[in-house]
Amino acid sequence: MSEKRRDSKNRILRSGESQRKDGRYAYKYVDTFGKPQFVYAWKLVPTDKTPAGKREDISLREKEKEIQKDLDDGIDPIGKKMTVCQLYAKQNRHRGNVRHNTVKSRERLMKLLESDPLGACPIESVKMSDAKEWALRMRDRGIAYRTISNDKRSLKAAFYTAIQDDCIRKNPFDFQLNTVLEDTTVPKVPLTPAQEESLLAFVESDSVYEKYYDEIVILLGTGLRISELCGLTDADLDFEGRTITVDHQLLRSKETGYYIEKPKTESGVRQIPMSEKVCEALKRVLANRKGAKDIIVDGYCGFLFLNRDGNPKTAPNYDTMFRLLVKKYNKCHEEALPKVMTPHTLRHPNVKPKTQIFSSFL
Repeated sequence: MSEKRRDSKNRILRSGESQRKDGRYAYKYVDTFGKPQFVYAWKLVPTDKTPAGKREDISLREKEKEIQKDLDDGIDPIGKKMTVCQLYAKQNRHRGNVRHNTVKSRERLMKLLESDPLGACPIESVKMSDAKEWALRMRDRGIAYRTISNDKRSLKAAFYTAIQDDCIRKNPFDFQLNTVLEDTTVPKVPLTPAQEESLLAFVESDSVYEKYYDEIVILLGTGLRISELCGLTDADLDFEGRTITVDHQLLRSKETGYYIEKPKTESGVRQIPMSEKVCEALKRVLANRKGAKDIIVDGYCGFLFLNRDGNPKTAPNYDTMFRLLVKKYNKCHEEALPKVMTPHTLRHPNVKPKTQIFSSFL
């Protein structure tokens, strides 16, 4: 019978354990892929003292216990070592067919992860407290609550994939963000029917904003998203059938310029009925754009709403206009419009369906 191996303290070592000449312990095992792996520690058991000058760590026997649990549960010993950045990149590769805005959002989040300690952490080491600390750091960097919430959702999905791949057991991002951060998002309050009528009357009589009257009438009367409004062409209008066809939206990026995308959702492809007032507004828009240069974007041309340079307008043009319009309106009206008001606000009536709201003036 062969003699049992012992360490420098004359303790019997288990199968796979050994001690090196420098005093460090090693454990050899075979992973779930049949490949030999090694782990090391300066202590054999938890009660041992870490040698002076060496980094404090758990003992070899504790590491063996974790490894055996992983092997029993089928946890991937290699996958769990990938960093948070590597996991997020892997998740994105598996979902490549996304919109341009999603690509830019992913790039932004990846840069945040690369500049934050969390990004370099192995996913096996990330605890829920680490994820919560990450959220707090993002807030301290001035990132809006809603953006942090969206990023947390993306990371939660990535860690869920890691669980499905048997890399980890728990999802550290499975918590409610409002238990960690105060939700500072200012809600967008829809306009009342009276406010809508007052706004239109103000715009129609104002020397600066009267040129936007038709666009606001159309937004109020159709519920179009601003990018859908920007994408409208003369070919989308059927005055005989009194309908507007919505099957695309116009956007613009600094890198690629103008581009066309499908509506945000499948139900976004639709036909919208024209009210009398919307019909009149669209006819005025067409009359005013006669003689304008024709810009072609991804095969679409005849865009209705153009800026002073004759190029199609995009959402940022309207965001700025609405902010200044509301500021001017509120200066001369006792009942102020909501401070947070964007073109999107006009899509959400307060009480009644659109067709009822506009019955009084459309």
